[in-house]
Amino acid sequence: MPTFLETVIAHTRRLVDARRGAVPEAELRSRLAEAPAMRSFAAALAAPGMSLIAEMKRASPSRGAIQAGAAVAPIVSAYAAAGAAAISVLTEPKWFGGSLDDLVEAHSTVPTPLLRKDFIVDPYQLVEARLAGASAALLIVAAFPDATALADLIDAAELLGLDTLVEVHDASDLATARSVGAQIVGINNRDLHSLDVDLATSLRLRPLVPAEVTVVAESGIATRQDVRDLEQAGVDAILVGEALMRVNDPAATAAELLGRR
Repeated sequence: MPTFLETVIAHTRRLVDARRGAVPEAELRSRLAEAPAMRSFAAALAAPGMSLIAEMKRASPSRGAIQAGAAVAPIVSAYAAAGAAAISVLTEPKWFGGSLDDLVEAHSTVPTPLLRKDFIVDPYQLVEARLAGASAALLIVAAFPDATALADLIDAAELLGLDTLVEVHDASDLATARSVGAQIVGINNRDLHSLDVDLATSLRLRPLVPAEVTVVAESGIATRQDVRDLEQAGVDAILVGEALMRVNDPAATAAELLGRR
């Protein structure tokens, strides 16, 4: 029986093939000369102190609907006002309720660097991300058959001017990320096969990452103590979605997580 990750990757490939059939990649690339301006995702995370990547998402496969009808502009505006270093926008439609239109709207609303968070397995998706205003794209090590395929997509992103957040889940993934020279590594505390969450994953893997690499902890971060533990472990940034999307005042929650109130 396919795992969740295998299922979503297969579904994503079908969607990309359909979009490529409607708009060939050569035609899509011809629009790059008019791609919107963007700010550096990597530079934003390099600022002193713990950086926050605040996430816009309407649902998740483990929790179901979070804010099914959430509008993009008010949420990303609140994140920017809270001092988020970057904003992650879920563009996956079936399990997360997102779309590329969300990314376009976020870019038109705030100047904050944007991460396209999706199951990206094809250069076509990177071109889409750049045209929609993303500054970076998520690449999940476990979604690729080997290190060469991952390296090829990192190179394709670099040619487009996109940074990459290379996501790992265990020591094997991390070894692959290191072998391809990933400069921003995301440690996902959620196992994308079982969907279980264990914050200790970040604490366990952080010492294995070279000091010059930016480390982002992802998933399961809900309290100020969680953030303190990650800070003490040497994590550079946190990616937080559900803890911000489930509250009425995400700016206040963001400030609390970062110890600013």
